[in-house]
Amino acid sequence: MRLPTRWACRKITISRHYATTASRIPQTVIEKVVQRYAVDLPPGKTVKAGDYVMIRPEHVMTHDNTGPVISKFKSIGATRVRNPKQLVFTLDHDVQNKSPKNLAKYASIEAFARQHGIDFYPAGRGIGHQVLVEEGYAFPHTLTVASDSHSNMYGGIGCVGTPIVRTDAAALWATGKTWWQVPRMIKVELKGKLAPGVTGKDVIVALCGYFNKDEVLNGAIEFVGDGISALSVDERLTIANMTTEWGALAGVFPVDDVTMNWYESALKRLEFRTFSTPASSASIPPPPEHPRINRRRLDDLRANNLKSDPDAAYTSHLVLDLSTLVPHVSGPNSVKVSHPLPVLESKHIQIQKAYLLSCTNARASDIAAAAEVIKGHKVAPGVEFYVAAASSEVQQDAEKRGDWETLIAAGAKPLPSGCGPCIGLGVGLLQEGEVGISATNRNYKGRMGHPNAQAYLASPAVVAASAVKGYIAGPDSLDPKTLPPVGAPKFSIVTPSQSTATSSSVEAEEPHGVVLVSGYNFGTGSSREQAATALKAAGVPLVIAGSFGDIFKRNAINNGLVCIESPELVADLTAEYAKDGRRGAGGKDGELTVNKGHHVDVKVVEGRVEVRWPSGETRTYKVGRVGASVQELWICGGLEGYVLKSIKESGAA
Repeated sequence: MRLPTRWACRKITISRHYATTASRIPQTVIEKVVQRYAVDLPPGKTVKAGDYVMIRPEHVMTHDNTGPVISKFKSIGATRVRNPKQLVFTLDHDVQNKSPKNLAKYASIEAFARQHGIDFYPAGRGIGHQVLVEEGYAFPHTLTVASDSHSNMYGGIGCVGTPIVRTDAAALWATGKTWWQVPRMIKVELKGKLAPGVTGKDVIVALCGYFNKDEVLNGAIEFVGDGISALSVDERLTIANMTTEWGALAGVFPVDDVTMNWYESALKRLEFRTFSTPASSASIPPPPEHPRINRRRLDDLRANNLKSDPDAAYTSHLVLDLSTLVPHVSGPNSVKVSHPLPVLESKHIQIQKAYLLSCTNARASDIAAAAEVIKGHKVAPGVEFYVAAASSEVQQDAEKRGDWETLIAAGAKPLPSGCGPCIGLGVGLLQEGEVGISATNRNYKGRMGHPNAQAYLASPAVVAASAVKGYIAGPDSLDPKTLPPVGAPKFSIVTPSQSTATSSSVEAEEPHGVVLVSGYNFGTGSSREQAATALKAAGVPLVIAGSFGDIFKRNAINNGLVCIESPELVADLTAEYAKDGRRGAGGKDGELTVNKGHHVDVKVVEGRVEVRWPSGETRTYKVGRVGASVQELWICGGLEGYVLKSIKESGAA
């Protein structure tokens, strides 16, 4: 439940302890990568989960929302991009829209990119996440961010990819850096080997469906286990991509022989692409090597492979036995609901639309899997089957192998490379009362069309088989004899030991004011900055909650709104003032807000909140500490103020 409570606030003291011990502090591979990209750290500081740090990512990608970021960039007084080679623009969401307004928007984005020397990929080149992997912007053991929630996908090749919001993007353009709170570390162990016909998509659909109690919410997942070696890079990209739907902020696979072999193949493809046009004269030197995927970089990666320390700390350890998994289907209209395919197949759920597209499952191997299923068949009467490659490079590969033509000959309807129906744009959306099955990543109600439609998620092979049969079904090649028994796969949760760290302090103060106290996952469902700025405009400088929606917390900190988590305080207030679950003590029916004159000291320097209740009793609650980077944002009134300060200090305004 959510219980907002307004209190009179006596003093807010904000501080952070930084580790200064010289002894070795174990780190996960994700923490090690963040350490590489953290800037302005105190000497000897070891980055750990929970820390607020300033990061300078390798790259930052924006897509169709580049236009609003340009406006934000200009509004904060910036005139020069700090490092043009850090930025990547891709146009991928609304690529079917040929209206003058959208074409003008795309043209203005391209003009800005040309003006500032920014790498730009036009509509039709592909979905941004796929382009970043293909072109090496997302690279193993780097930190790359994007103003899109599915930047988690980069973890499939060992890159720490995580989403940012538009204000972050504008700050990165202007200063090269922004803040990040290192998420809690979660170990997900994949044991055993998948049975024939079971895919990476089935793995993540099962994880979302069976670990569906927010076990990984706002965490950074490190995938481990002997089951990983049998997963292709494409399958890893699919799993990492949908860690977003699972609730995580990153999902990272190890860099192993599978990864390195994939890059060796990628290097050969790039060399062929570079040298495919013969030089007209022997005196003309060969073209330069690819700037990001090249022999030097791969050799360095192989020689300096990062791994987690054996004694690194994790808040959770989840285990899935892959050998017990059968193909699974997600839905309808929720990734938290997963069904073994044989169970749904027996129900003969009729479909009207099928989709093989998006950044999740539209790579060459996915198209090949669908083509293998559909070869020699036709799309069922009354079913529309839409296909769009993840990128133009993927489509060219599929065309060369004949897979693309196989799908089109069977009756599939091609769409340009882009997000399209996955994000509810363009042709082919679900109409009222229709049922669709998709190889995309989200099946929330209304995302792919009408809110009264039903959407299921499955692997490319199952989507293709369903398109042929007209109902949710698996391919004929799926042999029940080679599959484990139908039912929930074997999974478990291991409770790891806890660890602590030592630190030193920095302090800042805020004036007296009003405090808003609420429940759990406060701000969830709103990605707009107004959710935070409206509170500040109402005179609320600080919010205490059991937990926060991550996007809300980013927007809040970016706009100078202080957020403190204290589930124990929320529990006490709930017990005291919401005994009937719906009204405030002494308030009118249905009124959830009370003002009883509590006095609050938020002492983050000591990691605690002291609350003096109306009775005169003082209770103390532990809270998390906040780093100097975020303190400076608060002092500057938010990220825009910080950026403007940085611009003035550098003389770049």
